[in-house]
Amino acid sequence: MTGTRNRNKYDNRRKRIYTGYYEDGNAVRRLEEVPEQPKKKLSRRAERNRAKSTNISRGYIVFLSLVCALATAACVHYIKLTAQVTAQRGVAASRELELNQLKEDNDAYYSEVLTSVDLDEIRDKAINELGMQYAAEEQIRYYTPGNNSYVRQYQDVPEN
Repeated sequence: MTGTRNRNKYDNRRKRIYTGYYEDGNAVRRLEEVPEQPKKKLSRRAERNRAKSTNISRGYIVFLSLVCALATAACVHYIKLTAQVTAQRGVAASRELELNQLKEDNDAYYSEVLTSVDLDEIRDKAINELGMQYAAEEQIRYYTPGNNSYVRQYQDVPEN
């Protein structure tokens, strides 16, 4: 008899539907059922107010539509600006590559010119063919510039 009794309790628990989850077994707590409270009858004025508050007016719909349109326009504008910035970065990167290539070419031409010039040949030609000589110590004049880092000579330097 006890076996049947326990089985019946188990079957009864299994048939109950609890809110949100299902519990089963001998360690299950019994949930207290909350009795339903009868709904109060509302006055006409309260019912009208509730009905009014749930309705959305046309003005509010227009306002929400404008706000949504402005938000969408701002997002589109932001995306366009982001695309422009990305494109400008790409252009800057390509110009940097071009500049680096031009610098490399310039350095290569410069080193080619330097290696093609023979300074000993130029010195021999200047001394032997053109009759040039090195400056003597008494011919050299030293001049200290003012605040500028370079000197422009507009006339002959005075003898002192």
